[in-house]
Amino acid sequence: MAVAAAYDAVIIGGGPGGSCVATRMAKAGRRVLVIEKERFPRFHVGESLLPYNHAIFEELGLLPVLEREGFPIKRGAQFHLGNGSKGTGFVFRQGCFTRHAEAFQVERARFDDVLLRHAATSGAEVREGVAVERVAVDDSGVTVTTRDSGDGTTGEVRGRFLIDASGRGNVTGNQEGLRIPNPSLRKIAIFGHFMNVGLDSGEKAGDTVIVRLDNKWFWLIPLDLGGDGHPSKVSVGLVLDRDELASGAESAETVFTRLAAANPPVAARLRSARRVSPMHVTGDFSYRNRSFFGPRVVRVGDAAGFIDPIFSSGVFLAMFSGRLAADAVLEALREGGDGTRGFAAYERRIRSAMRIYWEMVENFYTTPFMELFLEPRAKLNLAAAVNAVLAGELEGGWRLRWRMRVFFWLVKLQARFPLVPRISFAPAA
Repeated sequence: MAVAAAYDAVIIGGGPGGSCVATRMAKAGRRVLVIEKERFPRFHVGESLLPYNHAIFEELGLLPVLEREGFPIKRGAQFHLGNGSKGTGFVFRQGCFTRHAEAFQVERARFDDVLLRHAATSGAEVREGVAVERVAVDDSGVTVTTRDSGDGTTGEVRGRFLIDASGRGNVTGNQEGLRIPNPSLRKIAIFGHFMNVGLDSGEKAGDTVIVRLDNKWFWLIPLDLGGDGHPSKVSVGLVLDRDELASGAESAETVFTRLAAANPPVAARLRSARRVSPMHVTGDFSYRNRSFFGPRVVRVGDAAGFIDPIFSSGVFLAMFSGRLAADAVLEALREGGDGTRGFAAYERRIRSAMRIYWEMVENFYTTPFMELFLEPRAKLNLAAAVNAVLAGELEGGWRLRWRMRVFFWLVKLQARFPLVPRISFAPAA
Protein backbone atom coordinates (compact mmCIF):
# COMPACT_ATOMS: atom_id res chain seq x y z
CA MET A 1 0.00 0.00 0.00
CA ALA A 2 1.42 3.40 -1.02
CA VAL A 3 2.45 5.82 1.70
CA ALA A 4 0.31 8.96 1.95
CA ALA A 5 1.74 11.95 0.11
CA ALA A 6 3.52 14.51 2.26
CA TYR A 7 3.38 17.22 -0.43
CA ASP A 8 0.77 18.40 -2.87
CA ALA A 9 3.54 18.66 -5.46
CA VAL A 10 7.21 17.75 -5.72
CA ILE A 11 9.17 19.89 -8.18
CA ILE A 12 12.42 18.66 -9.72
CA GLY A 13 14.66 21.65 -10.43
CA GLY A 14 15.00 25.11 -8.92
CA GLY A 15 15.61 27.08 -12.12
CA PRO A 16 13.14 29.65 -13.50
CA GLY A 17 10.50 27.07 -14.46
CA GLY A 18 10.63 25.22 -11.15
CA SER A 19 10.72 28.43 -9.13
CA CYS A 20 7.72 29.75 -11.05
CA VAL A 21 5.68 26.62 -10.31
CA ALA A 22 6.74 26.62 -6.66
CA THR A 23 5.88 30.27 -6.08
CA ARG A 24 2.51 30.06 -7.83
CA MET A 25 1.45 26.90 -5.97
CA ALA A 26 2.76 28.05 -2.60
CA LYS A 27 0.89 31.33 -2.94
CA ALA A 28 -2.23 29.26 -3.62
CA GLY A 29 -1.77 27.62 -0.22
CA ARG A 30 -0.40 24.29 -1.41
CA ARG A 31 2.50 22.42 0.19
CA VAL A 32 5.28 22.10 -2.37
CA LEU A 33 8.84 20.81 -2.28
CA VAL A 34 11.59 21.90 -4.69
CA ILE A 35 14.47 19.43 -5.12
CA GLU A 36 17.53 21.04 -6.73
CA LYS A 37 20.69 19.02 -7.46
CA GLU A 38 23.04 22.04 -7.27
CA ARG A 39 23.55 24.71 -4.65
CA PHE A 40 22.63 28.23 -5.69
CA PRO A 41 24.03 30.56 -6.82
CA ARG A 42 25.56 28.59 -9.69
CA PHE A 43 26.70 29.46 -13.21
CA HIS A 44 24.17 28.97 -15.99
CA VAL A 45 23.74 30.04 -19.60
CA GLY A 46 20.57 31.60 -21.06
CA GLU A 47 21.05 35.18 -19.92
CA SER A 48 18.80 37.19 -22.24
CA LEU A 49 15.12 37.40 -21.30
CA LEU A 50 12.07 38.37 -23.35
CA PRO A 51 9.72 41.29 -22.59
CA TYR A 52 6.78 38.96 -21.98
CA ASN A 53 8.59 37.62 -18.91
CA HIS A 54 7.57 40.87 -17.20
CA ALA A 55 3.90 39.87 -16.98
CA ILE A 56 4.86 36.64 -15.21
CA PHE A 57 7.21 38.50 -12.87
CA GLU A 58 4.34 40.80 -11.93
CA GLU A 59 1.98 37.90 -11.23
CA LEU A 60 4.55 36.25 -8.95
CA GLY A 61 5.39 39.46 -7.09
CA LEU A 62 8.92 39.37 -8.49
CA LEU A 63 9.08 42.52 -10.60
CA PRO A 64 9.98 44.95 -7.75
CA VAL A 65 12.59 42.46 -6.49
CA LEU A 66 14.24 42.19 -9.90
CA GLU A 67 14.12 45.93 -10.49
CA ARG A 68 16.05 46.44 -7.25
CA GLU A 69 18.74 44.07 -8.54
CA GLY A 70 19.60 46.64 -11.22
CA PHE A 71 19.84 44.28 -14.18
CA PRO A 72 20.44 45.98 -17.57
CA ILE A 73 17.30 46.75 -19.56
CA LYS A 74 16.91 45.16 -22.98
CA ARG A 75 14.74 47.20 -25.33
CA GLY A 76 15.65 45.48 -28.57
CA ALA A 77 17.94 43.14 -30.45
CA GLN A 78 20.43 43.63 -33.27
CA PHE A 79 21.35 41.21 -36.05
CA HIS A 80 24.48 41.63 -38.18
CA LEU A 81 26.29 39.63 -40.83
CA GLY A 82 29.76 38.50 -39.80
CA ASN A 83 31.42 40.28 -42.73
CA GLY A 84 29.91 43.58 -41.61
CA SER A 85 28.02 44.12 -44.88
CA LYS A 86 24.52 44.30 -43.44
CA GLY A 87 22.56 44.53 -40.21
CA THR A 88 19.24 45.50 -38.73
CA GLY A 89 17.65 46.05 -35.36
CA PHE A 90 14.30 45.38 -33.74
CA VAL A 91 12.96 47.75 -31.06
CA PHE A 92 10.22 46.05 -29.10
CA ARG A 93 8.10 49.14 -28.48
CA GLN A 94 7.82 49.70 -32.23
CA GLY A 95 5.89 46.47 -32.77
CA CYS A 96 2.17 47.26 -33.06
CA PHE A 97 1.29 43.75 -31.79
CA THR A 98 3.77 43.85 -28.89
CA ARG A 99 2.20 44.40 -25.47
CA HIS A 100 5.44 44.41 -23.44
CA ALA A 101 8.42 46.47 -24.57
CA GLU A 102 11.27 45.84 -22.12
CA ALA A 103 13.16 42.86 -20.76
CA PHE A 104 16.03 42.20 -18.37
CA GLN A 105 19.49 40.95 -19.29
CA VAL A 106 20.62 38.81 -16.37
CA GLU A 107 23.57 36.98 -14.95
CA ARG A 108 21.82 33.70 -14.31
CA ALA A 109 23.68 32.82 -11.11
CA ARG A 110 22.17 35.86 -9.41
CA PHE A 111 18.85 35.85 -11.24
CA ASP A 112 18.05 32.18 -10.55
CA ASP A 113 19.06 32.58 -6.92
CA VAL A 114 16.65 35.52 -6.53
CA LEU A 115 13.81 33.45 -8.03
CA LEU A 116 14.48 30.41 -5.85
CA ARG A 117 14.71 32.49 -2.65
CA HIS A 118 11.43 34.18 -3.62
CA ALA A 119 9.80 30.76 -3.94
CA ALA A 120 11.04 29.86 -0.45
CA THR A 121 9.80 33.18 0.95
CA SER A 122 6.43 32.50 -0.67
CA GLY A 123 6.12 29.25 1.30
CA ALA A 124 7.80 26.56 -0.80
CA GLU A 125 10.22 24.13 0.85
CA VAL A 126 13.57 24.04 -0.97
CA ARG A 127 16.23 21.33 -0.74
CA GLU A 128 19.50 22.06 -2.55
CA GLY A 129 22.36 19.70 -3.26
CA VAL A 130 19.93 16.81 -3.69
CA ALA A 131 19.70 14.81 -6.93
CA VAL A 132 16.65 12.86 -8.11
CA GLU A 133 17.54 9.28 -8.99
CA ARG A 134 14.16 7.83 -9.89
CA VAL A 135 10.47 8.65 -10.06
CA ALA A 136 7.72 6.05 -9.52
CA VAL A 137 4.04 6.81 -10.09
CA ASP A 138 1.07 4.97 -8.57
CA ASP A 139 -2.65 5.62 -8.34
CA SER A 140 -2.41 7.94 -5.34
CA GLY A 141 0.79 9.86 -5.98
CA VAL A 142 4.45 9.93 -6.88
CA THR A 143 7.49 8.57 -5.04
CA VAL A 144 10.77 10.37 -5.70
CA THR A 145 14.05 8.68 -4.78
CA THR A 146 16.80 11.16 -3.94
CA ARG A 147 20.51 11.21 -3.17
CA ASP A 148 22.28 13.92 -1.16
CA SER A 149 25.32 15.16 -3.08
CA GLY A 150 27.19 15.86 0.15
CA ASP A 151 27.06 12.63 2.16
CA GLY A 152 25.52 10.34 -0.47
CA THR A 153 22.55 9.39 1.67
CA THR A 154 19.41 8.32 -0.15
CA GLY A 155 15.81 9.03 0.72
CA GLU A 156 12.27 9.08 -0.59
CA VAL A 157 9.63 11.77 -0.71
CA ARG A 158 5.97 11.46 -1.65
CA GLY A 159 3.84 13.95 -3.53
CA ARG A 160 0.40 13.89 -5.04
CA PHE A 161 1.88 15.33 -8.24
CA LEU A 162 5.31 15.80 -9.79
CA ILE A 163 6.46 18.73 -11.91
CA ASP A 164 9.65 17.99 -13.82
CA ALA A 165 11.55 21.26 -14.26
CA SER A 166 14.93 19.55 -14.44
CA GLY A 167 16.02 21.43 -17.57
CA ARG A 168 18.16 19.59 -20.07
CA GLY A 169 18.77 16.97 -17.37
CA ASN A 170 15.29 15.86 -18.49
CA VAL A 171 14.89 13.46 -15.56
CA THR A 172 11.51 11.89 -16.31
CA GLY A 173 11.85 12.20 -20.08
CA ASN A 174 15.13 10.28 -20.02
CA GLN A 175 13.76 7.74 -17.55
CA GLU A 176 10.84 7.04 -19.89
CA GLY A 177 12.87 7.21 -23.12
CA LEU A 178 10.89 10.16 -24.51
CA ARG A 179 13.70 12.39 -25.81
CA ILE A 180 13.74 13.03 -29.58
CA PRO A 181 16.73 15.12 -30.77
CA ASN A 182 16.46 17.35 -33.82
CA PRO A 183 19.08 15.91 -36.22
CA SER A 184 19.32 19.16 -38.21
CA LEU A 185 20.23 21.21 -35.14
CA ARG A 186 23.15 19.34 -33.57
CA LYS A 187 24.82 22.43 -32.19
CA ILE A 188 27.35 23.28 -29.53
CA ALA A 189 28.00 26.58 -27.74
CA ILE A 190 31.31 28.04 -26.56
CA PHE A 191 30.94 31.04 -24.26
CA GLY A 192 32.40 33.13 -21.47
CA HIS A 193 32.07 36.47 -19.66
CA PHE A 194 34.11 39.50 -20.69
CA MET A 195 34.78 43.03 -19.45
CA ASN A 196 35.43 46.10 -21.62
CA VAL A 197 33.35 44.89 -24.55
CA GLY A 198 32.39 47.61 -27.01
CA LEU A 199 28.65 48.28 -26.78
CA ASP A 200 26.36 50.90 -28.24
CA SER A 201 25.44 53.96 -26.22
CA GLY A 202 22.04 55.08 -25.00
CA GLU A 203 19.05 52.76 -25.17
CA LYS A 204 20.91 50.32 -27.40
CA ALA A 205 23.50 49.61 -24.69
CA GLY A 206 21.29 46.81 -23.38
CA ASP A 207 20.58 45.20 -26.75
CA THR A 208 21.32 41.58 -27.45
CA VAL A 209 23.70 41.57 -30.44
CA ILE A 210 23.65 38.59 -32.81
CA VAL A 211 26.33 38.20 -35.49
CA ARG A 212 25.43 35.63 -38.15
CA LEU A 213 28.15 33.74 -40.03
CA ASP A 214 27.55 31.22 -42.81
CA ASN A 215 26.44 28.33 -40.57
CA LYS A 216 27.11 29.65 -37.08
CA TRP A 217 26.58 32.76 -34.98
CA PHE A 218 27.88 34.85 -32.08
CA TRP A 219 25.89 36.40 -29.26
CA LEU A 220 26.80 39.40 -27.08
CA ILE A 221 24.57 39.92 -24.03
CA PRO A 222 25.17 42.72 -21.47
CA LEU A 223 24.91 41.30 -17.93
CA ASP A 224 25.46 44.00 -15.34
CA LEU A 225 25.94 47.72 -14.97
CA GLY A 226 29.18 49.54 -14.22
CA GLY A 227 29.57 52.67 -12.14
CA ASP A 228 28.62 54.87 -15.11
CA GLY A 229 25.35 53.01 -15.64
CA HIS A 230 26.59 51.21 -18.75
CA PRO A 231 26.91 47.40 -18.90
CA SER A 232 30.36 46.32 -17.72
CA LYS A 233 30.17 42.52 -17.97
CA VAL A 234 29.08 40.90 -21.22
CA SER A 235 28.35 37.28 -22.11
CA VAL A 236 29.90 36.39 -25.46
CA GLY A 237 29.17 33.05 -27.09
CA LEU A 238 29.56 31.16 -30.33
CA VAL A 239 27.06 28.54 -31.55
CA LEU A 240 28.27 26.16 -34.26
CA ASP A 241 27.77 22.64 -35.56
CA ARG A 242 29.02 20.01 -33.15
CA ASP A 243 30.91 18.28 -35.96
CA GLU A 244 33.22 21.28 -36.32
CA LEU A 245 34.80 20.39 -32.97
CA ALA A 246 34.59 16.64 -33.36
CA SER A 247 38.02 16.24 -34.96
CA GLY A 248 39.78 17.80 -31.99
CA ALA A 249 42.25 19.59 -34.29
CA GLU A 250 41.55 22.82 -32.39
CA SER A 251 40.36 23.40 -28.85
CA ALA A 252 36.98 25.07 -28.33
CA GLU A 253 38.67 28.22 -27.05
CA THR A 254 40.95 28.36 -30.11
CA VAL A 255 37.97 28.07 -32.46
CA PHE A 256 36.15 30.83 -30.57
CA THR A 257 39.16 33.16 -30.66
CA ARG A 258 39.90 32.52 -34.34
CA LEU A 259 36.34 33.15 -35.50
CA ALA A 260 35.89 36.19 -33.27
CA ALA A 261 38.98 37.79 -34.81
CA ALA A 262 37.90 36.93 -38.36
CA ASN A 263 34.52 38.67 -38.24
CA PRO A 264 34.64 42.49 -38.04
CA PRO A 265 31.44 43.13 -36.01
CA VAL A 266 32.70 40.77 -33.28
CA ALA A 267 36.38 41.72 -33.52
CA ALA A 268 35.59 45.42 -33.17
CA ARG A 269 33.55 44.90 -30.00
CA LEU A 270 36.14 42.58 -28.43
CA ARG A 271 39.19 44.67 -29.34
CA SER A 272 39.79 45.83 -25.74
CA ALA A 273 37.90 43.03 -24.01
CA ARG A 274 39.24 41.01 -21.10
CA ARG A 275 37.83 37.59 -20.23
CA VAL A 276 36.79 37.25 -16.57
CA SER A 277 35.39 33.70 -16.52
CA PRO A 278 36.43 30.29 -17.80
CA MET A 279 35.27 29.41 -21.28
CA HIS A 280 32.35 27.00 -21.13
CA VAL A 281 31.16 24.46 -23.68
CA THR A 282 27.65 23.03 -23.78
CA GLY A 283 25.76 20.92 -26.30
CA ASP A 284 22.61 18.84 -26.62
CA PHE A 285 20.69 21.65 -28.28
CA SER A 286 17.24 21.18 -29.76
CA TYR A 287 15.16 18.20 -28.71
CA ARG A 288 11.57 17.49 -27.74
CA ASN A 289 10.01 14.84 -25.57
CA ARG A 290 7.33 12.71 -27.22
CA SER A 291 4.99 13.59 -24.37
CA PHE A 292 4.95 16.48 -21.92
CA PHE A 293 2.90 14.68 -19.29
CA GLY A 294 1.75 11.42 -17.77
CA PRO A 295 -0.62 10.55 -14.93
CA ARG A 296 0.37 12.83 -12.03
CA VAL A 297 3.48 14.07 -13.90
CA VAL A 298 3.92 17.20 -16.02
CA ARG A 299 7.10 18.55 -17.67
CA VAL A 300 7.95 22.23 -18.05
CA GLY A 301 10.63 24.28 -19.79
CA ASP A 302 13.63 22.39 -21.11
CA ALA A 303 12.30 19.18 -19.54
CA ALA A 304 9.58 19.33 -22.23
CA GLY A 305 11.91 20.39 -25.02
CA PHE A 306 14.89 22.62 -25.70
CA ILE A 307 15.10 25.03 -28.61
CA ASP A 308 18.30 26.50 -30.03
CA PRO A 309 19.05 29.70 -28.04
CA ILE A 310 19.12 32.12 -31.00
CA PHE A 311 15.89 33.93 -30.05
CA SER A 312 16.43 33.84 -26.25
CA SER A 313 13.18 32.00 -25.65
CA GLY A 314 14.45 29.56 -23.00
CA VAL A 315 13.66 31.36 -19.72
CA PHE A 316 10.40 32.73 -21.05
CA LEU A 317 9.15 29.32 -22.23
CA ALA A 318 10.23 27.79 -18.91
CA MET A 319 8.19 30.31 -16.92
CA PHE A 320 5.29 30.43 -19.39
CA SER A 321 4.99 26.64 -19.20
CA GLY A 322 5.60 26.71 -15.44
CA ARG A 323 2.68 29.05 -14.90
CA LEU A 324 0.36 26.88 -16.99
CA ALA A 325 1.59 23.66 -15.37
CA ALA A 326 1.03 25.08 -11.89
CA ASP A 327 -2.54 26.00 -12.79
CA ALA A 328 -3.16 22.54 -14.27
CA VAL A 329 -1.90 20.85 -11.11
CA LEU A 330 -3.93 23.18 -8.89
CA GLU A 331 -7.03 22.26 -10.90
CA ALA A 332 -6.25 18.54 -10.58
CA LEU A 333 -5.85 18.91 -6.82
CA ARG A 334 -9.25 20.58 -6.60
CA GLU A 335 -10.90 17.91 -8.74
CA GLY A 336 -9.18 14.97 -7.06
CA GLY A 337 -8.10 13.18 -10.25
CA ASP A 338 -4.70 12.36 -11.73
CA GLY A 339 -4.57 15.50 -13.88
CA THR A 340 -4.58 13.75 -17.26
CA ARG A 341 -7.34 15.85 -18.83
CA GLY A 342 -5.88 19.17 -17.74
CA PHE A 343 -2.34 18.10 -18.60
CA ALA A 344 -3.42 17.21 -22.14
CA ALA A 345 -4.77 20.74 -22.59
CA TYR A 346 -1.51 22.07 -21.14
CA GLU A 347 0.52 20.10 -23.67
CA ARG A 348 -1.50 21.44 -26.59
CA ARG A 349 -0.82 25.03 -25.53
CA ILE A 350 2.89 24.46 -24.93
CA ARG A 351 3.40 22.62 -28.21
CA SER A 352 1.67 25.47 -30.02
CA ALA A 353 3.98 27.99 -28.31
CA MET A 354 7.10 25.96 -29.02
CA ARG A 355 6.09 25.43 -32.65
CA ILE A 356 6.45 29.17 -33.30
CA TYR A 357 10.05 29.25 -32.10
CA TRP A 358 10.96 25.93 -33.74
CA GLU A 359 9.91 27.36 -37.09
CA MET A 360 11.83 30.58 -36.45
CA VAL A 361 14.97 28.67 -35.45
CA GLU A 362 14.92 26.20 -38.32
CA ASN A 363 14.48 29.05 -40.80
CA PHE A 364 17.17 31.18 -39.14
CA TYR A 365 19.86 28.80 -40.39
CA THR A 366 18.75 29.32 -44.01
CA THR A 367 19.98 32.14 -46.26
CA PRO A 368 16.52 33.15 -47.64
CA PHE A 369 15.27 33.72 -44.09
CA MET A 370 18.22 35.98 -43.28
CA GLU A 371 17.73 37.90 -46.53
CA LEU A 372 14.15 38.78 -45.58
CA PHE A 373 14.89 39.12 -41.87
CA LEU A 374 17.58 41.74 -42.53
CA GLU A 375 15.22 43.70 -44.81
CA PRO A 376 12.19 44.33 -42.57
CA ARG A 377 9.36 46.02 -44.45
CA ALA A 378 6.26 47.74 -43.08
CA LYS A 379 3.98 46.14 -45.70
CA LEU A 380 1.12 44.12 -44.16
CA ASN A 381 2.76 44.68 -40.74
CA LEU A 382 4.86 41.56 -41.27
CA ALA A 383 7.89 43.07 -39.53
CA ALA A 384 5.65 44.02 -36.60
CA ALA A 385 4.48 40.40 -36.33
CA VAL A 386 8.09 39.16 -36.29
CA ASN A 387 8.90 41.82 -33.69
CA ALA A 388 6.05 40.56 -31.48
CA VAL A 389 7.27 36.95 -31.68
CA LEU A 390 10.80 38.08 -30.78
CA ALA A 391 9.32 39.79 -27.71
CA GLY A 392 7.44 36.65 -26.63
CA GLU A 393 3.94 37.14 -28.04
CA LEU A 394 2.64 33.56 -28.26
CA GLU A 395 -1.09 34.13 -28.05
CA GLY A 396 -1.66 37.03 -30.42
CA GLY A 397 -4.51 35.31 -32.20
CA TRP A 398 -5.27 35.12 -35.89
CA ARG A 399 -4.00 38.62 -36.72
CA LEU A 400 -0.51 37.49 -35.72
CA ARG A 401 -0.68 33.91 -37.03
CA TRP A 402 -1.65 34.78 -40.60
CA ARG A 403 1.14 37.34 -40.84
CA MET A 404 3.71 34.82 -39.67
CA ARG A 405 2.38 32.31 -42.20
CA VAL A 406 2.78 34.90 -44.96
CA PHE A 407 6.29 35.72 -43.73
CA PHE A 408 7.40 32.08 -43.89
CA TRP A 409 5.74 31.67 -47.29
CA LEU A 410 7.80 34.65 -48.50
CA VAL A 411 10.93 32.96 -47.13
CA LYS A 412 10.19 29.95 -49.35
CA LEU A 413 9.52 32.26 -52.30
CA GLN A 414 12.79 34.13 -51.65
CA ALA A 415 14.65 30.86 -52.11
CA ARG A 416 13.57 30.84 -55.77
CA PHE A 417 12.96 34.50 -56.64
CA PRO A 418 14.87 37.44 -55.08
CA LEU A 419 12.15 39.53 -53.48
CA VAL A 420 14.90 41.39 -51.59
CA PRO A 421 18.63 41.62 -52.37
CA ARG A 422 20.72 38.49 -51.92
CA ILE A 423 23.31 38.41 -49.15
CA SER A 424 26.76 36.88 -48.93
CA PHE A 425 28.57 35.51 -45.90
CA ALA A 426 31.95 35.72 -47.64
CA PRO A 427 34.57 38.01 -46.09
CA ALA A 428 34.40 41.58 -47.34
CA ALA A 429 36.83 42.35 -50.16
